[in-house]
Amino acid sequence: MLNTLIKSYDQSLNKLRIFDGVPALLIRFILAPVMIIAGFNKLALSGDVTHFYQYFLASEDIIAWFGNEEWGLGLPFPALLAFLAAWTEFLGGILLFFGFLTRLVAIPLMITMLVAATTVHSEHGWFAVTPTDASTSPARVLSWINIPGAQESLDNSAQASERLSKMRDLLETHGHTGYLYETGRPVILNNGMEFSVIYFVMLLSLFFMGGGRYLSIDYWLAVKRTNDFIDN
Repeated sequence: MLNTLIKSYDQSLNKLRIFDGVPALLIRFILAPVMIIAGFNKLALSGDVTHFYQYFLASEDIIAWFGNEEWGLGLPFPALLAFLAAWTEFLGGILLFFGFLTRLVAIPLMITMLVAATTVHSEHGWFAVTPTDASTSPARVLSWINIPGAQESLDNSAQASERLSKMRDLLETHGHTGYLYETGRPVILNNGMEFSVIYFVMLLSLFFMGGGRYLSIDYWLAVKRTNDFIDN
């Protein structure tokens, strides 16, 4: 009986393998627009340019942000690094969309996400948006096993909830909440490293699984290489 169940289980998995390219496709389609627009907004072509060559360069405000030590990242060679970051995200996102050179493209994009997480977001902690209900915050689970920082996160959530409640009270008293809340309710932006780490993990998954069976250019190029090898 047990052997029959195991055999049926294995047969079911084998039949599902025809769909194993779907997860990679969905990951690519989630990541690609994020990377494309992030890179595009770093390029001079996203604004007003006066010379053709500027279309290939990073925008001046991004270069300034990369290099300024007071209000920016304080990185060396800001023009070069901004250029590399912009084109890595913009071109890399396009290649991800089509599943072309997926594993290769994932490497510089992972580096970009690591740099973003460590230089831009890490000082703000984990959450991109501050949880304002401590009872539903993932930090509550970590507090059960005394992970450092978990309780501080919960305390911050309680304080953020109090401040957000006061903001909403002010809006309800003095504002037109029907209009203000029409497209969504206000939240407290934390700007932590949550999204950049999640994107890194998604890119890491693509690095190991590739662009996906049937649904990427990489797959069909691999099929062609295999067929050419057999023919020769």
